[in-house]
Amino acid sequence: MADVTDKLIDEIERSYAELNEQLSDPELLADRARYAAAARRHAELAEAHALALRYREAERAVAEAEEMLGGDAGDGGDAGDGELDDEMRAYLQQERGENRRRLTELAEEIRAQMLTRDPNDAKDVIIEIRAGTGGDEAALFAGDLYRMLYRYAEKKGYEVEELSKSESESGGFKEIILEVRGRGAYSTFKYEGGVHRVQRVPVTESQGRIHTSTATVAVLPEAEDVEVQIDPNDLRIDIFRSSGPGGQSVNTTDSAVRITHLPSGLVVSCQDEKSQLQNKEQALRILRARLFDIAQAEQDKETAAQRRSMVGTGDRSQKIRTYNFPQNRVTDGRIGLTSHRLAAVLEGDLDEFTEALAAEDRRKQLASVAAEA
Repeated sequence: MADVTDKLIDEIERSYAELNEQLSDPELLADRARYAAAARRHAELAEAHALALRYREAERAVAEAEEMLGGDAGDGGDAGDGELDDEMRAYLQQERGENRRRLTELAEEIRAQMLTRDPNDAKDVIIEIRAGTGGDEAALFAGDLYRMLYRYAEKKGYEVEELSKSESESGGFKEIILEVRGRGAYSTFKYEGGVHRVQRVPVTESQGRIHTSTATVAVLPEAEDVEVQIDPNDLRIDIFRSSGPGGQSVNTTDSAVRITHLPSGLVVSCQDEKSQLQNKEQALRILRARLFDIAQAEQDKETAAQRRSMVGTGDRSQKIRTYNFPQNRVTDGRIGLTSHRLAAVLEGDLDEFTEALAAEDRRKQLASVAAEA
């Protein structure tokens, strides 16, 4: 295992040095796409490189202690240390033991860091929440999910901006799209993608019967201009007047924007800003994220399967998480984790689920690597 770790650390050090050199190359600075890719890779590798430096430091400490003890790596009497008094010998043996344990810990951290690396983890994210099966109750539940994810983002110190929304007459949302900005936003929210199911008595239910409804959440890493090039000739842009629920006019000017990407057929509408230009910019950001997601799926069939399973059809039978109000229970079906803190979860206290899902990801990846080895 030590040889495997040494080879991994050698590769980390080599790659990090190459990236440092590339980022100082004037030719690379002139190429936005290549520079952005190199800068992103450099940022992704920074933590692993810091761990590698600490590993090398612990290695040196072990070697120095063994040299002073005469090179004996055993726990018995050390050869060649006749000039050391008992106190110094005990100190060096303790230092050697502690640094050996640290090497084992650091090796595990480095392997986990490299295994869990996702090229999108550090990106900002666009979250699309839509009412699924259940009519007005589904729209109200979509509103609950919106508030839950919004508050979770605030707790993590991220910036949140509403890009688009379509409100229902019941007070919930048919659809709402958010942008969450901050380093690691995608890694935090990617586990929220899928069908969420709620079981509760709706406020309109006179018989006290429990209804089951759903809402879908799609989590998309935000694409940069250099990652998705959109030809203006491929766009049809329509301008119309904004309106609220029930057709009530909320704007006296034609500022709402609908963009149709002709090659893919994707349509994005934004009407929440007063400025036509702002609505156009927000629509383009959403479109770019969706096109980036499609491009990734085309490159990787497994990603395509994950994308389809993320949203599914919105049927009640499809779910990643269930929110059961009568039992004050939240259950994540992917890992079998149940929490009886429903109110806290809906207030954005999601760390328990995020950390457990991330740990399960690491466990599966490590198990897969071990099996291959």
